[in-house]
Amino acid sequence: MIQLNSSAIPPTNPKKVVIGMSGGVDSSVAAWMLKEQGYEVVGLFMKNWEDDDNDEYCSARQDWLDVVSVADLIGIDVEAVNFAAEYRERVFAEFLREYAAGRTPNPDVLCNAEIKFKAFLDHAMSLGADAIATGHYARVRHEGGQVQLLKALDASKDQSYFLHRLTQQQLANVLFPLGEIPKTEVREIAEKIGLHNAKKKDSTGICFIGERPFREFLNRYLPREPGPIKTPEGKVVGEHMGLAFFTLGQRKGIGLGGSQDGNGDAWYVARKDVANNTLYVVQGHEHPWLLAHGLDAIDASWIAGIPPVAGTYSAKTRYRQADSACELNAGNHESDFRLRFLENQWAVTPGQSAVLYSGDICLGGGIISA
Repeated sequence: MIQLNSSAIPPTNPKKVVIGMSGGVDSSVAAWMLKEQGYEVVGLFMKNWEDDDNDEYCSARQDWLDVVSVADLIGIDVEAVNFAAEYRERVFAEFLREYAAGRTPNPDVLCNAEIKFKAFLDHAMSLGADAIATGHYARVRHEGGQVQLLKALDASKDQSYFLHRLTQQQLANVLFPLGEIPKTEVREIAEKIGLHNAKKKDSTGICFIGERPFREFLNRYLPREPGPIKTPEGKVVGEHMGLAFFTLGQRKGIGLGGSQDGNGDAWYVARKDVANNTLYVVQGHEHPWLLAHGLDAIDASWIAGIPPVAGTYSAKTRYRQADSACELNAGNHESDFRLRFLENQWAVTPGQSAVLYSGDICLGGGIISA
């Protein structure tokens, strides 16, 4: 039997756990682990998107079949619940507003805070759950009357970045069974117990977009507003289809063929001038316009419920980025903060999340504004 680390189990020692199941190997193994621990486990499949049920990129039907198959194998009940209306109102509408404003949002962060750990949590509690669980790679620790969110032991799979907006109340009765084990072991467990999805490819797309071409999807909902593409010197080198379709640091899909000044370096999106509908591009990965020594963040959310004291921490400005040492200071407003990095950060992008850490403890974060 695989043992869950006791730090992952709330002090109340819940008996009934409702786990979010996506049809992937992670949540499937997490459900099996909980069942092995003696919990009464109920699987819950969340349907959050309805626009493309017959689309080649929508895998919801197959995912549901995978969930049912896994539930049957490990011997748990499972049900499907539709949160599409909540998702469109709380996540997708904000997603479109941010892109229309020229920023690059991270809908997975908002989905966790508003759907997976709010709508799902409420529904699970209505079913009589003592706790909820997911297949996220993260850990929780109960200490001194507080709940801490910790990085997963498998640093290559850690997903605390996406969970940084969760509150004490949301984390109080959450289990992350996979936080203590590496992804390679998850695959091994899946094969050992005979899960048919043991080798299923991990989903890399945004939940409502899937693996479809992103620009094609966004063009359904946002109008094209062409404008000039300029260099820092003001030279017009092309035309863009709309600022919403580009993000800072983007190299592919800009539409600039060849070199404009003979140096042969690749072009990168460096800035967006929303007021003048102008896209600025630079050549070279280390161009000064792509490097930032600090950032301002708004709409801060702190897991402890209060901001950490000013001082030295580490932070990520995007997922799959190594932690970078920084100094935290208060911003102009109560929900703002500023970070000053010891080393330049590449392509710091408004709309993305700046997430703060103290060692393995995720403290929270905010939305990058500048």
